[in-house]
Amino acid sequence: MQLINKHILITGGTSGIGLKIIEKLYPQNIVYVIARNATKIDALRQRFPKLKAYHADLANSISLYNAIKTLQSDTKTLDILINNAAIQHANQLTDKHCSVDAMHEEISVNFATICSLCFWCLPMLASQQTSIILNVNSGLGLVPKGSSAVYCATKSALNSFSLSLRHQLTDTSVKVLQAFLPMVKTPMTEGRGSNKISADSAASAIIKGIENLTLDNDIGKVKLLRILSRLSPSMALRIMRKY
Repeated sequence: MQLINKHILITGGTSGIGLKIIEKLYPQNIVYVIARNATKIDALRQRFPKLKAYHADLANSISLYNAIKTLQSDTKTLDILINNAAIQHANQLTDKHCSVDAMHEEISVNFATICSLCFWCLPMLASQQTSIILNVNSGLGLVPKGSSAVYCATKSALNSFSLSLRHQLTDTSVKVLQAFLPMVKTPMTEGRGSNKISADSAASAIIKGIENLTLDNDIGKVKLLRILSRLSPSMALRIMRKY
């Protein structure tokens, strides 16, 4: 698919990978963004004057629905939905500062919001000759790490949802793709891990996967992780347990 003159909606485009995707797609496409930081949205509008940005709390279904209704009043066309926004609270359930509210926020933003967006945007996407839902996932959706159990669970759930939705939409014009990322250098991963790939590299790989209609785009070290998880699931789990 040529990414030219496409109407593209992306969540979480004010920083990190999302911002890099916008930088690459904005010059030749019509880009819409849903994000929750109003100050960063204003900066985004200043930098990309033709971009349409909508403020919403991605953990709040009513706020998100209102943003989608405004989008639908602005355009009847949507070619690509990129579900990029995610949060990670690096808490273990045994930590004193771990909270139920934080767990619910992760589940909402990383999973429930994506299900809702796919549902609300599906009529617009299905009206196109070829359209795409791209869910940005993680290698942790294949093999969980020892910490951030809720985050890993949301990514595993996202993988299952994407595969099932792909089956549901087999006879439609909508293609369901995933991009599985290794650890990327973004504000979310600051102070955690090493040997990260850059947000720019991640964005380029994601876009290439969309152009090639790659169903499950394993990026960087995720290629090795998927192979290991198939050959020796127990070894993959042992390796990831320490992270």
